[in-house]
Amino acid sequence: MRVYLPSTLAGLARLLEAREAGPAPLTAYAVTPALREWYAGGDLEELEYAAMTAAARASLRLLADDPKVPARRVVLAAEVPDQQVEWARGGVSLADDSRALVRVTAAVPWQKIASGHMDDADAEADVRAAVEALAAADAGDEDARFTVDGAEGHELMWYATQELGDLTA
Repeated sequence: MRVYLPSTLAGLARLLEAREAGPAPLTAYAVTPALREWYAGGDLEELEYAAMTAAARASLRLLADDPKVPARRVVLAAEVPDQQVEWARGGVSLADDSRALVRVTAAVPWQKIASGHMDDADAEADVRAAVEALAAADAGDEDARFTVDGAEGHELMWYATQELGDLTA
């Protein structure tokens, strides 16, 4: 199953050093039955994009936990065995990303990482503003939600796994 792991540049550096994402359990996002039901008209590519977008929102929360790291959302796409993925319901605010929320029950080896997705440097100001607006957006502030949504106006850039080391340098 394809899962999308939210991360940061610091998290990516740790993954590259350890040669795995872990320890388990890992929060991830995937095409779940709930996401399929909610987005019934979407094809697989659209559903995977929705799951990756949810992971990018989760990356904002990781950035909030570590304000010293560069303000760039990072999402890692990985292929993991279906039996290592559990549907994790509930607990996510904003656009109800819980529809795509899953838990990966084992560390993800480097060889299972399919690609990386990251903001370009041009997005940093909007991403930082989104991180700073998260709490207010969670509390229902529409202006703050607009600011958080503004980060999504920046498409994540796609990187092959062999390019990921260059991103942390």
